[in-house]
Amino acid sequence: MVASTYHLCIKFPTPFGVATIRGDRAGASKCFEKNARLHTDYMDPRDHALPPVEQNDHVTVADGKTVLISKNFPDNEKPALTALLFEYFDVFAWESSDMPGIDRAVAEHRLSLKPGVPPVRQKKRTFGGKKQRAIREEVEKLLSAGFIREITYPSWLANAVVVKKNSEKWRMCVDFTDLNKACPKDFYPLPKIDRLVDSSAGYSMMSFVDAFSGYHQIRMAEDDEEHTSFITDQGTFCYKVMPFGLKNAGATYQRMIDTVFKNQRGRKTSGWKGRNSPPRR
Repeated sequence: MVASTYHLCIKFPTPFGVATIRGDRAGASKCFEKNARLHTDYMDPRDHALPPVEQNDHVTVADGKTVLISKNFPDNEKPALTALLFEYFDVFAWESSDMPGIDRAVAEHRLSLKPGVPPVRQKKRTFGGKKQRAIREEVEKLLSAGFIREITYPSWLANAVVVKKNSEKWRMCVDFTDLNKACPKDFYPLPKIDRLVDSSAGYSMMSFVDAFSGYHQIRMAEDDEEHTSFITDQGTFCYKVMPFGLKNAGATYQRMIDTVFKNQRGRKTSGWKGRNSPPRR
C-alpha cells in the first residue's frame, strides 16, 4: 500500500489490479482549518466575547481621542471622571508607538528549552490569495510596531496559521506546536475566576482596564528570540516580544501582573491576564 498526503490518495494492490482511494480536497481543507482553530482559539478569547448589552457615550478627552463611558454612569459624577481622564490621557496607549514595553527587570519571557531536544524546521505551507493578504498585512503591522525582526539561518522555524474570526476576517497566528513540545510547563498559578467575582461584591462601581496588546509588552529573552522564528512569503522573522501561542505565555503574563500590582492586590485591584478591575464602594 502506498499513501500520499500530497495527492490525497492511497493505492494498494487487489486481485483485479491496483486500486486507488482518493480524498476530498475541500473536506481536507476544512479539517485542517478546524484543527488550526483548536490550537489558536485560546490565544485571544476576546473574539468570542458576547456583544455589550449596555449603551455607551463617546467622550472626547484630548486631541480627538475618545473613551467610552456607560450611559448608566451617574450624571453628577461624569464631569469629574471626564476631567480625570483628560488630565491623565497621556498614560493610556492610543496606538502601538505609545507602548514603551515592560522593563526586562520586571518581566521577560524565557523558553527554557529542554536540553538535547533537536530543533524542528516546519515545511513551508502555501495559502490562497485572501490568506496571503492577511499574512502580509499582519507582518507589515508587526514590523512597523517593532514586535518582530527579520532573521537568517534560524534553527527553529514555524509556519504561519490563518484562521477566520467571528467577524469573518482572517487572523494570522504562528504554529508553535513543535517549539512548545520542547519547553517544560510553567505551573505558575492563575487566579480563580469565582474569587475575582466574589471580591467585587458590595461595590457600586467597577472600572475595567484592558491591557493594549498586553503580551507584546513583555520582551522575549534575547537568546530565545530566534527560537520563535516563522516563515512567510515575505521572508523569515522572529519575535522580539512575547507572542500568542507559546506554551507558558499566560503564566509569564500573570506573573508580571502580580508583580506590578503586588501592593494593590486584594485592596483596590483584581487582575486576570491583563484585565484589571479597580472597584469602588
